[in-house]
Amino acid sequence: MHRFKNILILHDRRPGHQLTIKRGGDLARRNQARLTVVDVIEDDSWDSGEIYASASFRELKQLVIEERQKDLESAIEPVRQQGLDVRAKLLFGKPFLEIIREVLRENHDLVIKTAQGEGGLKGMLFGSTATHLMRKCPCPVWVVKEEENERYDRIIAAVDPDLSDEQINELNIKIMDVATSLAKLEESELLVVHAWSLHGETILRGGVGRMDQEEIDSLVREAEATHSTRLNNLLQKYDLQDLNHRVHLLKGEAGRVIPELVEKKRADLIVMGTLSRTGVAGFLIGNTAEKILNKVDCAVLAVKPDEFVTPVKLS
Repeated sequence: MHRFKNILILHDRRPGHQLTIKRGGDLARRNQARLTVVDVIEDDSWDSGEIYASASFRELKQLVIEERQKDLESAIEPVRQQGLDVRAKLLFGKPFLEIIREVLRENHDLVIKTAQGEGGLKGMLFGSTATHLMRKCPCPVWVVKEEENERYDRIIAAVDPDLSDEQINELNIKIMDVATSLAKLEESELLVVHAWSLHGETILRGGVGRMDQEEIDSLVREAEATHSTRLNNLLQKYDLQDLNHRVHLLKGEAGRVIPELVEKKRADLIVMGTLSRTGVAGFLIGNTAEKILNKVDCAVLAVKPDEFVTPVKLS
């Protein structure tokens, strides 16, 4: 079972964020983990120009800092009253950069953030702090909806077993470890999903290659059997007997069929991997992951391979 032991929450002053702190607090209590809640003040505009060096503006800056600190302390008080040791911390700078630097300094193993805007995550992740974190943060990033149920009824684990790629298989194990642990903690139904397709099937069925339909059908069945075996081999590593779960082997492009399943099953959370193949570590989310993230309207917990190195530096 995967247990997060050093959790970092990015504070948000919107009313719905209190549920995010509660969820992080519940997870920390169950895991006997450390919990830190941070707020980030973007202070770039205060660092240049004569007007910002005046005494009155220095006083204004101090007042802003004091108010943000009070707001942060007030937000975590309900968690403290439950007996949980939680720290509050103010950071200064660009939010995603300072969060990642805090992760590096304090070895946090999970970052939790509330999604911005209305209507869930759809269309809001990219171009935001959440996007930068998913691209560059070395630990898992959990983006929750502003208004969601206190308990997740249904969790999806999106996996892609591939015997030829050790990095992807390690990522699949991390996805399953996290998803099964959360499903047990939340007493949720777990849906394990793997999307597959026969590369070039559309071209073959269009007459290229002069294969008849029976031959193509045979190739499709063979590909399906291969993917089914890979998925079963992955699942054999986990004791799922006491866990309410279903397995979905979906034919089609992952960027289309997985969001469709999320919507059909009304999933509350999808656990998935983000993997860049651009050669520039940490700057781009894989194409499939990006398509899925742009379409789903549920919470997302994104994990990265162990070998991932963030491009963000401490200094």
